[in-house]
Amino acid sequence: MPSVLITGAARGIGRAAALRLATLGWDVHAGVRTPADGEELAGAAPQGRITPVLLDVTDAAQVAALDGVLGDRLDAVINNAGVAVTSPVEGLGADELRRQLEINVVGPVAVTQAVLPRLRASGGRVVFISSVSGRVSAPLTGAYSASKYALEALADSLRIELRPWGVRVTLIEPGAIDTDIWRGALETVDAAEAQLSDEHRTLYRAHFAGARGTVKRIQKQAAPVEKVVDAIENALTSAKPRARYVVGADARIQLVLRAALPTSAMDAAVAKATGTPGSA
Repeated sequence: MPSVLITGAARGIGRAAALRLATLGWDVHAGVRTPADGEELAGAAPQGRITPVLLDVTDAAQVAALDGVLGDRLDAVINNAGVAVTSPVEGLGADELRRQLEINVVGPVAVTQAVLPRLRASGGRVVFISSVSGRVSAPLTGAYSASKYALEALADSLRIELRPWGVRVTLIEPGAIDTDIWRGALETVDAAEAQLSDEHRTLYRAHFAGARGTVKRIQKQAAPVEKVVDAIENALTSAKPRARYVVGADARIQLVLRAALPTSAMDAAVAKATGTPGSA
């Protein structure tokens, strides 16, 4: 049976992918942060199909330990673990920016490097869970978009570099997906605003008000997580997987507008969509 390593498998896209692949007969190594998360996930899958692996992608020792945890054969890795830092760029703390990049960029690269010898031997697949935000930026999500833009660039290079060994590299680019991240997005916006200095809170009050309205609208339109899992399954099983799978009508619309509009018009469209005030 084929085998796969999935990071960030305790919830959201990672959990849904782990359960789908386990049901399809894959041997799933599920990266989780706590033993309790691993036990719960393994218990929800067919007997013996999910093996929990303690894996914080920013922990060099845990990444290095993968060599002794995984079996001799690995057919795919799904780099899913990630976070979304919310802040205007002016108020973005250096530590928060580093955390964003460590988890969303450095971690996936480190995990991929650790498992590439196995994937080279199997002619396997590398999947990165990116985002439409890796090609379209919006207010208050500059750090998150920066991490996904970087991930896209790295994946594009890796896809070409690994051609001699037949290792396929795919980016999954979802829009808004109905997972815990979007369900808790209003609380995330509130917390991000509260962390700002008094000066920045005043300056960006209208931006945050617009963000709350945007979140409420998007929560009603978010695509089911199964749509992302369908794309992941295709990336792992298709004889000729795509370089990119765009998931969700909102993601497709954003990319069409980005390609069609000049930058000034795209900026205006994004500002209007996110309730961001215009120039005085």
